[in-house]
Amino acid sequence: MKFPKMTTLAVLMAAIGSNAPVKAESSILNASYDVSRELYKEINPAFAKFWKAKTGEDVTVNQSHAGSTKQAQSVAEGLEADVVTLNQPTDLDFLVSKGVVSPDWRKEFPDAAAPYTTASVFLVRKGNPKSIKDWDDLVRSGIGVVIPNPKTSGNGRYTYLAAWGYALSRDGGSEDKAKEFVKALFANVPVFDGGGRGATTTFTQRSIGDVLVTFENEAALIKKEIDGDNFEIVYPSLSVEAAPPVAVVTKVVEKRNSKATAKAYLDFLYSAEAQAIIARHHFRPRVAVKDAEFPPIKTFTVEDKIGPWADVQKAHFSDGGIYDQIAVRTR
Repeated sequence: MKFPKMTTLAVLMAAIGSNAPVKAESSILNASYDVSRELYKEINPAFAKFWKAKTGEDVTVNQSHAGSTKQAQSVAEGLEADVVTLNQPTDLDFLVSKGVVSPDWRKEFPDAAAPYTTASVFLVRKGNPKSIKDWDDLVRSGIGVVIPNPKTSGNGRYTYLAAWGYALSRDGGSEDKAKEFVKALFANVPVFDGGGRGATTTFTQRSIGDVLVTFENEAALIKKEIDGDNFEIVYPSLSVEAAPPVAVVTKVVEKRNSKATAKAYLDFLYSAEAQAIIARHHFRPRVAVKDAEFPPIKTFTVEDKIGPWADVQKAHFSDGGIYDQIAVRTR
């Protein structure tokens, strides 16, 4: 009696095994920006529990974090993220131009696809030794301002635009005066990090600078949960509202057959459960959350104060734009 060769037997067993029912755990990837790490660490298991109860299916949500614009570039270059949760509309419009996100992404979820908001605030050292109270203080001689790079970080870009909008709002504010004001501010930046979390490390751990300008949630995280003894939050008289947008990466979900899960994940961000988590992580939710209190802050939107995002991106942050002109003159 002849027995089959081992290679033949291995093929046969593989064929039999391939027909056996196997319950595979599904997964999706969320490509997000730097200072949303802790938020999604709590959102993701909450969604997995919700999805299991609803469908009976297991799902794992993986995270990827970097500067918002850097993340958009990574997705455009092949990072297989099923969803993006970035912090600036132009990063999603960039992905539209690359054919990986729907042109109608703003209409696919409530509130122009932004499930929460935040604003740029100041984090100073305990006792506020340099008496930093408003944007004017950031252009004083001898003040070190820590800001992530506006070319790679939405956090840094919002800081730039907050300062620009503040300058426009002052008596006699003009485009020329705004440019000079922002130029003076960025001349006080000792080092640029690629993203918001890197800027936090520079300020809090490397002890560089007198003030960190960052999103409210990052400042609150440091003050309330990491090192409340050595830092204080200062709310400027005027800031910019940041409404971080989300979108399904159509090119990826079509390839991975994950569209239903990806959309459900982003829908979940608007649920009462997720909105409570959002508030707990110091982002401003879209709905009222019990016991969630946020200090009042006067804000403006980029569209209302400065102009349409596409125009702002082109004028200020494209190669050779106003930011590059300022950066060259201040270095």
